[in-house]
Amino acid sequence: MIVVSEKEKKLQSIIELENKLNEIQDVDVLLERILTETRRIVNADAGSIYVVSGENGTNLSIKYSQNDTQLRELPSGEKLPYLFFSFPINEKSIAGYVASTGKGLRIADAYDLPAELPFKFNKQTDLTTNYRTKSMYTIPLKMASGQLLGVLQIINAQDEAGNVIPFDDDAELYISHFATAAVQALQHAYNTQNMVRRMLKMSEFRDPKETYPHVERVSNISLEIYDRWAFNNNVPEEERHKFRDNLKIAAKFHDIGKVGVSDIILKKQFPRFTDDERNIMKGHTCLGAMLFYPPESSLDEMAADVALHHHERWDGNESGYPGKFDLDKLVTYSNENDAGAGQENTKFQIGGAVVVKRPLKGNEIPLAARIVAVADVFDALSHRRCYKDAWSVDEAFNMIQSEAGKQFDPEIVLAFMKIRERVISILTHIPDDEEV
Repeated sequence: MIVVSEKEKKLQSIIELENKLNEIQDVDVLLERILTETRRIVNADAGSIYVVSGENGTNLSIKYSQNDTQLRELPSGEKLPYLFFSFPINEKSIAGYVASTGKGLRIADAYDLPAELPFKFNKQTDLTTNYRTKSMYTIPLKMASGQLLGVLQIINAQDEAGNVIPFDDDAELYISHFATAAVQALQHAYNTQNMVRRMLKMSEFRDPKETYPHVERVSNISLEIYDRWAFNNNVPEEERHKFRDNLKIAAKFHDIGKVGVSDIILKKQFPRFTDDERNIMKGHTCLGAMLFYPPESSLDEMAADVALHHHERWDGNESGYPGKFDLDKLVTYSNENDAGAGQENTKFQIGGAVVVKRPLKGNEIPLAARIVAVADVFDALSHRRCYKDAWSVDEAFNMIQSEAGKQFDPEIVLAFMKIRERVISILTHIPDDEEV
């Protein structure tokens, strides 16, 4: 009988986890998962992940911070507040030192550092949150070329009884092994992110209202809504991971179809369209979906759903669009006399107007589209556009709540109202580059 040691079992589980990392497409979702799983591997209570930032890559910015002790003090389903700060890459901070030297650093007690070290531990956060940081392990996340992507910092390793212990040699082995695979997954995710940005930049060139900050906010708010909705509905962990990864990217493409709408209509500076112009504008939903059809992945399927259906109404009111639409046909049921099932399908011809036969309603509307509908309307209301002033945050929240069961899925609205503080943080962290 072959006896497998605990260390071998742990390494095997890490290898299996690495395969899952490679399936994640969104950088932010991947970074959060890397932090979560690294902490899980070595049973660490807390941790942070930083990314290189600044015009010349001279700073580190915190991306995610996790702390189980603090999380347990919050009501069930809530998250810790967003943290937004950055600092120079130099040897004055622990993370900066690791980034500067390119070497991992193990600390047994952050409050008992030798005086000759160039860095110090800043206790201010601990004092503010009544936490005690003790053991730390901080490592750089570097590509094979040597380029620094960020820094991973794990805090307070724990034994089986929950007592804080130092990170030992085994913990260093596990984390270093996992971090190598994590960097490879990050390189792939960054490539995907760059391609998404190029596509969205093309959309922004065509439509000055569709700014990159707008789509980033919609994407981030959509993810927060889904996380709360998934908690409320007891969605299994693995299902959550897959959905949120796709949603984070798919939400950014909600209005990508506007690239196919005439400039005469798209850039019109008046607040109201004629009926014909409005129906042509509705065609952006169909055009956007066509970019992802036929689907080659679950991301393609969700991106098509979001682009096509984020303007539907929960109550099925006729102002929702485009309704039932057959993506297999570029021209759908164009004959007014079509009989049978075609009678209730949307008519659409590229470059022409959408004629809605029957809007979707309720759960006919894909979940991702119902989520993005709320995030998109809220963000549009709370920011100034050439045809309107920005609403106050309170006014925008009140409007979303007032439309529960009418324009929006009431369960999605319930989840949205529960994440108010996180939504406000997103608005603060991702401002418009300039007023439009």
